[in-house]
Amino acid sequence: MPPWVPQPLAMVYLSGVMEITFALLLLPVITRHIAAWLIVLLLVAVFPANVQMALNFRRKHHPYLWLAIVRLPLQPLLIWWAWLYT
Repeated sequence: MPPWVPQPLAMVYLSGVMEITFALLLLPVITRHIAAWLIVLLLVAVFPANVQMALNFRRKHHPYLWLAIVRLPLQPLLIWWAWLYT
């Protein structure tokens, strides 16, 4: 988590609960539209955490730095994919 995010552990748990909830909201057709918008917003909101993870991995010479870097350009693709269902 970026250092400016309050309660980082709580935010990790909250974002996980939101991911599961929004995924479940994709199942009923009636809530699919709003779920797609919520997923777009969540993906935008967690992007700074993904950037921070890549920076932390780089600083610590983490062996999975490559994975954190590959994840960054995938985020806009996932946002676009979710946006298709809005």
